[in-house]
Amino acid sequence: MDSLLTIYPFLKIGHVIFMVFWLAGLFMLPRQCIYMLDHAPGSEGEAKWAVRMGKLRKIILTPALIIVWVLGLAMAIAGNHFVGAGWLHAKLALVLVMTGFHGWLVAQTKKMARGERPLTEARLRLLGELPGILLILIVALVYLKPF
Repeated sequence: MDSLLTIYPFLKIGHVIFMVFWLAGLFMLPRQCIYMLDHAPGSEGEAKWAVRMGKLRKIILTPALIIVWVLGLAMAIAGNHFVGAGWLHAKLALVLVMTGFHGWLVAQTKKMARGERPLTEARLRLLGELPGILLILIVALVYLKPF
């Protein structure tokens, strides 16, 4: 526990950096889906976007998600934040929502890579706003600690 407290600032730095990577990926993925909609299923253009989305998921999104969770939980344990920190419980609930959104969006991109079109452009544009809304709420909880 003491060693975690000693490296707490570094855990926080890593947590914030990888949160930015994760959010950047969550902002990019719906946009890439929109670009894929311009290409017919089975076309060369669709295949290129499927590769791009796969790389985004495998190189940025999923590793960042894992690192954010590991570092965030390490900070919560090191700082003993689980007790009497309602703001942290609310934050964790919102991060769980974002994690679920991540998983759902990954499933949709895999369907698109198979030639399916489960989402319209309008819906993708709307879904692209969800990470930003969650980010605002999470950051407000972390800095204001209202309860």
